[in-house]
Amino acid sequence: MIVALIIACEIGFWVLLAAGLALRYLAKMPRLGAAVLLCEPLMELVLLVVTTMDLKNGAEPDWKHGVAALYIGYTVAYGHYTIKWLDGHAAHRLAGGPKPAGAGYGKARVAHEWKLWTRTVLAAAVGVGLLQAAIWYVGDAGDISSLRAWQSGALRAVAIHALVAVGYTVWPPKAPAGADEEQPSLARSER
Repeated sequence: MIVALIIACEIGFWVLLAAGLALRYLAKMPRLGAAVLLCEPLMELVLLVVTTMDLKNGAEPDWKHGVAALYIGYTVAYGHYTIKWLDGHAAHRLAGGPKPAGAGYGKARVAHEWKLWTRTVLAAAVGVGLLQAAIWYVGDAGDISSLRAWQSGALRAVAIHALVAVGYTVWPPKAPAGADEEQPSLARSER
């Protein structure tokens, strides 16, 4: 049941996102579109409640509970960022808005990559925290090795993403010939 709910939440995320953007830009109903977009966090809350109830009803903690915790962490850290990024592109394509800034080059790109890494740290912190709460909740009554493994996986993801950010720091992408080195970056528009 947890796996089906995770899949439903992922599908629901994209359906609500498409509906919210369509209402904002195609139907010219920005407030209703924003209200639909604000329903996104409710799906994660439902997933958290159902996962907790599953453990409370005696389910053995396993990989499904780990995936649910990390999915919630990812959504907390990257959900708003994803919506904002897609909203900028929808405004440009559907409403004649300005073209969204890219990630940039040089120092702007390096700053962008480190900001993304901090989002990954947040995602991992939320996921690891939820997993730790589940571990405490289950206690000695069940096998918690799967939950511990997911915690380690989240920390490995943070380390791997740090290596990517270090790579951009050491070898920052250079602007193509004729492009402005200090173009407005996505990193600046994230604030």
